[in-house]
Amino acid sequence: MDDIFLTTAEVIDYLHVNLRTVYRLLKAGKLPAVRVGRQWRFRKADVDAWLGGPQPGERLAPSPAPSAGPAAAPRASTSAPRVLVADDEEAIRELLVRTLALAEYHVRTVPDGQAAVDLLRAEPFDLLITDLRMPGLDGLALIREARRLYPHLPIVIITGFSTEASAIEAINLGVAGYLTKPFRMAKVLAVAAQALGE
Repeated sequence: MDDIFLTTAEVIDYLHVNLRTVYRLLKAGKLPAVRVGRQWRFRKADVDAWLGGPQPGERLAPSPAPSAGPAAAPRASTSAPRVLVADDEEAIRELLVRTLALAEYHVRTVPDGQAAVDLLRAEPFDLLITDLRMPGLDGLALIREARRLYPHLPIVIITGFSTEASAIEAINLGVAGYLTKPFRMAKVLAVAAQALGE
């Protein structure tokens, strides 16, 4: 039998994520694994298949509608992080929702910067992920407004090769990380976990 099995430490290294993210994926039943005594073992072929995941442009099932109601209090350390995604490309928003939901993050999405500012004013979030190039209020303006509202909110930017100067400016505004298009599921989870200090 030529199946290759990875230990938890090897999966952490292979996916470039931390232990908490691996456990979150295990608990959600998203990352295939088998229990051997008190240890987890991950079949490499299953992990590689899981990494194949949805790609931009692939049609995904819509995410569940968020419940209406009063703004929630900031999360306790045991509750799932709340993530706001701002991107004008529907396929990117859906990919990020699907990927972050794998790790049991609560995700809200908006198609532009102004909608993101409006939502930030209405609800607390633990992480903002924003594209830099959006119509109307762009990512840099959104970052500046988010910093004014919540000086310590971790922010991750989505960049393309054509936005290098904007990315440098965003980094100067203190963003916690960046995703370069196209990106893979493991990279999204690793950047989100790092930004949240997990």
